[in-house]
Amino acid sequence: MKTKFNTQRPTIKSVYILLLLFVCFCTHAQLKGGHILGAMGLQSGTQTPENTLSVYVPGYLYSASSLRNADGDKSIANPDLNMFITGVGATYVSDFKILGANYGATVLLAFASNKIQGNTLDSKSPFALTDTYIVPVQLGWHHKRADFVFSYQIYLPTGKFDLGASDNSGLGMFMNEFSAGTTLFFNDKKTIHFSALASYEINGKKKDTDIKPGDILSIEGGLGKTFYVMDGTNPAPKSIINAGLIYYLQYKVSNDQIPVPVFGTIETDKDRVGAIGAEINYYHIGCSTSAGFRWLAEVNAVNRFQGNTFFLTLAHVFSFKKK
Repeated sequence: MKTKFNTQRPTIKSVYILLLLFVCFCTHAQLKGGHILGAMGLQSGTQTPENTLSVYVPGYLYSASSLRNADGDKSIANPDLNMFITGVGATYVSDFKILGANYGATVLLAFASNKIQGNTLDSKSPFALTDTYIVPVQLGWHHKRADFVFSYQIYLPTGKFDLGASDNSGLGMFMNEFSAGTTLFFNDKKTIHFSALASYEINGKKKDTDIKPGDILSIEGGLGKTFYVMDGTNPAPKSIINAGLIYYLQYKVSNDQIPVPVFGTIETDKDRVGAIGAEINYYHIGCSTSAGFRWLAEVNAVNRFQGNTFFLTLAHVFSFKKK
């Protein structure tokens, strides 16, 4: 840890920061970012088809099975901590081209319970509005053997946040994120694919404080196979199944910065985690409706919780393509 000394007089708010600092010394606590791991999986580097509006309802559940210290060993077993997020979102992809790519945008209004802000055990918040996720710019390129995507995301601090409170539903800060990725296809029918999407999150200072979480790098994707389900003698498929193995990795790139009067600015140790799991998606062509499920088990966590991630998504696709 690095400390920069100053001589400011402690205030009441400083007491809360000192308590947070105490947790940092005892458990190497980390400050979380807004990126939800497990939201992307198979074909994470592929944009949805042009001239479509996808309205979806996500269901995210994270169950922590242990708290890991700086050596990756269990510091707390069975912490009995679960985080749940759901809401309603929409993604629109147009036929408007920028640099040869289709332009798209996304918005997600979400609600959360037990919002995890770090690796502390006081995250027992009620079900309430959390931070809002907006993608004002998403660009997607499609080629014969590869797709590419680039996007810029914003996390707006619309959830409740008060320093030191145990019922916060948001993180209390603006977050900017840039993502780029690809999906590679190994045959002409594009039924066998591998994807990787890298996202770099730049965090601002928390509300009414000088506390600043470090930047975060997340990598997500998977290796999968697409199956077309035929309808008797009809040459067109009636549905599509996409299944395979998925993964994610997340690293704290820069240290969290926690200013403390008298003591100075504390920079905590970095955290990291990996996960591997499975995904299956079903899309009914006639109904333009899909359902997807992801499960990932975390491994090699350092300075953070380690557990299981579950992600269920229901969506309906409205097509504006000319007949």
